[in-house]
Amino acid sequence: MRTLWRLGYSARLLKTNNFRTAAANTSFPAVWTLLARYSGIIPGLFVEVRKNRFFTMPDTVEHKADLKLYSPHPGVRGMTQLNREAFKRTVVVPVLKVKTEIVNTLLKSLKHVVLQRPGLKRVIEDPEDENSRFLILDPHKIPEFSLGESEQEVLNQLNVHPEVCKYNLELTYENFKSEEILRAVLPEGQEVTSGFSRVGHIAHLNLRDHQLPYRHLIGQVIIDKNPGITCVVNKTNIIDSTYRNFQMEVLAGESNLVTKVKENNIAYELDFSKVYWNPRLSTEHSRIVELLKPGDVLFDVFAGIGPFAIPAAKKKCHVFANDLNPESYNWLLHNCKLNKVDGKIKAFNMDGRDFLLGPVREELSKKLPLQKEEQKNSLHIVMNLPALAIEFLDAFRHLLVREPCGTAGLPTVHCYGFSKHENPAKDIQERAEASLGTSLDGRCSTYLVRNVAPNKEMLCISFQIPVDVLYKRPCPDEGKEQTYVAHGFQATPCTVSGWSHLVSPVGHSSHMARILCLVVECGGCRQEPARVQQLQGFTHTRRQRSAPLIPA
Repeated sequence: MRTLWRLGYSARLLKTNNFRTAAANTSFPAVWTLLARYSGIIPGLFVEVRKNRFFTMPDTVEHKADLKLYSPHPGVRGMTQLNREAFKRTVVVPVLKVKTEIVNTLLKSLKHVVLQRPGLKRVIEDPEDENSRFLILDPHKIPEFSLGESEQEVLNQLNVHPEVCKYNLELTYENFKSEEILRAVLPEGQEVTSGFSRVGHIAHLNLRDHQLPYRHLIGQVIIDKNPGITCVVNKTNIIDSTYRNFQMEVLAGESNLVTKVKENNIAYELDFSKVYWNPRLSTEHSRIVELLKPGDVLFDVFAGIGPFAIPAAKKKCHVFANDLNPESYNWLLHNCKLNKVDGKIKAFNMDGRDFLLGPVREELSKKLPLQKEEQKNSLHIVMNLPALAIEFLDAFRHLLVREPCGTAGLPTVHCYGFSKHENPAKDIQERAEASLGTSLDGRCSTYLVRNVAPNKEMLCISFQIPVDVLYKRPCPDEGKEQTYVAHGFQATPCTVSGWSHLVSPVGHSSHMARILCLVVECGGCRQEPARVQQLQGFTHTRRQRSAPLIPA
């Protein structure tokens, strides 16, 4: 038992290291090779190793005999329009003739040799004797149509004749798995894909080029073999970074793309053709929400239809949710009402940067001065737009113009990104640091969310915004109206932009002042030298720092 446990552990490590997620194409030749190595050491463990080149789903590592026995009729190769009748095939299997009253007892006693094929009956009627039944045995366990000594002993105890008969078993389309059907149809040697993402009643595929001629057949097979799936779509282009949606083709079934999903016990409704939804992010949504406590504040910059915002609101957090896509915004409002949290979420339909520079800045200005060291509630900012989110981090640089309120309650940012780097965590940290203009060494953590594609990872970097990044100390003279004279013009400092707007040119008609501007150098600020643009015969001049403006 100890050896078995260690062997299983080693096999699990092999799987983890070589095939990172369920979303990736996976097969297990290394694992089965390892098991085969131990088959002579561990009694009763026999593994026949076969590298499956044609299909990459985990459950397709089978015996060669399995593949032959449970393959559809070879005439279906190359089929593009589904013909279910063409899949019929008759195979010879071993059976035992037994009395009806002992069938259940025998099923338990001989379960290791009884046919376990899903979709096939193990017990069938004897057309010549209504008091008897045929018990179908696994042809791979009874290869010579003769029972072993242990099986014969069981039959003798139950007074059952140990003779094994041959039975012609008809297999139809309904008896084959989807991957077996597709393996038989697609050209031999080509990869078969029957995996998909499920979004309510919709199956979402990402087919390869060589599979496209068979796409409608593949779609129909997916519907036939997966109860509840009534629509199959295939992505026809990459995800648009603006609205996070993509073009798709309906391969089979109904064209209704408005669906309902349930994630972490919360229901959402959406139009899959117009908004972004990925069922593989369920665990990540839950991970972030678990970090929140009642009373915390969550700013969701790229909220989508609300998979972070709505669970947070149900947890009694104060939520500000935003999305640029008008469709996502409308479905966000709809799902807030559906989950009865519409009074707890403030929703916005803005560009992410405008959301940070507007509502987020405004709320932080109100809440941070009230934060104390012993404050129990915290502020979180989620930025789940992996293709672009890191580029928005520079919006936090000097977001607040005031004296810092200390380090208590500084917002924690959870920013997502993709990386193809050999060291993804280092890559995403360096990119975040470049955007923020500061080092995050010792001040951040990275989390591997999922493997998106070969050599492409999705990660989340979390950090508290450093004080020197978030705050800009105000100028001593900021807010004081002063009048300056520069090259014959008088101007008033602008406390918003740092530029001084010309009031009127000294000694000239005032209508020329409308298009003149300059930067004023005031104490404590590092501004560029004043620039003056003069039109209608006046020349463009630049004032050097050595010649400060003189108050009028």
